[in-house]
Amino acid sequence: MLQPSLPENEAKRLETLRSCNILDTLPEERFDRITRLARRLFNVPIAAVTLVDSERQWFKSHPGLDASETPRNISFCGHAILSDDLFFVNDASADVRFADNPLVTGAPNIRFYAGCPLSVPNQMRLGTLCLIDSAPRSFGDEERAVLRDLADMAEQEIAATRMASTDELTGLANRRGFKALAEQAVRLCRSAQRPVSLLYLDLNGFKQINDTYGHTEGDHALVAFATILRLAVREGDVIGRLGGDEFAVLLPDADEAGAAQATDRICTQLERFNRAAQKPYALRSSMGNAVSRADAASSVDELLALADAAMYRQKRATGCERR
Repeated sequence: MLQPSLPENEAKRLETLRSCNILDTLPEERFDRITRLARRLFNVPIAAVTLVDSERQWFKSHPGLDASETPRNISFCGHAILSDDLFFVNDASADVRFADNPLVTGAPNIRFYAGCPLSVPNQMRLGTLCLIDSAPRSFGDEERAVLRDLADMAEQEIAATRMASTDELTGLANRRGFKALAEQAVRLCRSAQRPVSLLYLDLNGFKQINDTYGHTEGDHALVAFATILRLAVREGDVIGRLGGDEFAVLLPDADEAGAAQATDRICTQLERFNRAAQKPYALRSSMGNAVSRADAASSVDELLALADAAMYRQKRATGCERR
């Protein structure tokens, strides 16, 4: 069996996938409608909208298939996302790449596979619209065109989901997207009995930047602050712009010491920016944090409220100070 290799842009691809806030969500008619149509048009037992995560392929819609996910290392879709072209396997049992794959030798007994990569506007291939049959078959030009048309429909739905949860200016999650991602992280930490922390940040003097230098410069300041947060936090931390000049960072597996370390990294990045940017103003942030211990069950809303209150207690300060 040939395991799929990783795309060259894997880290950015996974970041884009998670920013869509679609993994592990409930079934939705708008996706199920596409897969039902695909099954009917191509007369196949299985059609799926698949998203390729770091260690698994997860099915957003999968009529005809009992599993909701399978390991990535045995996935056909892991191969399909390596190219923009359609990916076909006419008879998996006779293909050296797949003949001993457990999805071929056992359920769902794949023989034919056709996958069209699903991309978002930044050209990251997140998954596929795929067709599966338990009998070998081939695909004609007209069928290829129809599969691409259906994949375009699925891409539009993914893009719409992403736009609804992404802040257009900074590219961070918006309030809705942040809460969705943060709730997933909190659930995982709770299951693993690990602590979780949340930072609430406010960009000090933002109104003065807007009033003195204009709203375009204010936008530049927000984008710069978003970049600072990205540079300061760990992979797997969740960053969001909650609105205006207010931001939040959810820190999985971080106690009070971990939250303090994250705050120090943000302060360091702010200082570096202010030294290098040569702006007529300096970026400053007030910060508050809240920690949920491993044995606690604080919700994201509770953590946001506690961290917000802590931030406002130090709002009088103008520097990057921790309270």
